[in-house]
Amino acid sequence: MSVAAVAHFMLPDSPYVMWVRDELASYLHLPKDGTCVEVIGGEIVVSPGPSVDHNGMVRDIERGLFAAELTDPTFVWRSVQTTDLNMFEIGDGYVPDLIVMDAEVLTEARATKARHLLPYQVDLVVEVTSRSNAVSDRRPDQKRKAGTKWSGYAHAGIPNYLLVDRDPKVCNITLYANPDTRAGTYVALQTWGFGETVRLPHPFGFEISTQHWDHWGD
Repeated sequence: MSVAAVAHFMLPDSPYVMWVRDELASYLHLPKDGTCVEVIGGEIVVSPGPSVDHNGMVRDIERGLFAAELTDPTFVWRSVQTTDLNMFEIGDGYVPDLIVMDAEVLTEARATKARHLLPYQVDLVVEVTSRSNAVSDRRPDQKRKAGTKWSGYAHAGIPNYLLVDRDPKVCNITLYANPDTRAGTYVALQTWGFGETVRLPHPFGFEISTQHWDHWGD
């Protein structure tokens, strides 16, 4: 759900600043049950914890990464799940389902005990839609005044965005690239249907099995 835009006038600081300080969830008295709070397009967005099938898809993507890492000693890509991403240039705060980055970048972030990652550290973000927040993950439509993660990632210059859309009417995976930071747009490079093997192109070069993927239900 999205907290009304006027709600930020009642907060002691802006939603983004409170998110960065890790104060927003407690101020909103959110339950500690996996509920996620983000600032998307300047608005507070609260989402329930992900379902098992949702997390299973994220795991399948990571399995592809792990397989490539084990078979290719030159494979440089590593991943982290549900890690805060500080979108400081646009005043948003996201929690992507999966972040993919260079192994050296991850090593440095771990060594410094970083609380947030920053866009310049990230090479690929992955979002798997859920019924409650799919609109926030997709390209904004004409009816939506606020930005979405799709446009936010592009504004921040994150090179690649993999969107897994579990809507029963969609059921596909799209790789977006070539962000236009001024316009906040991406180019769709390739789309796969559920059940197909996703083969991510250079520079990633790993495969994702979607054999057991399904929509979120009617």
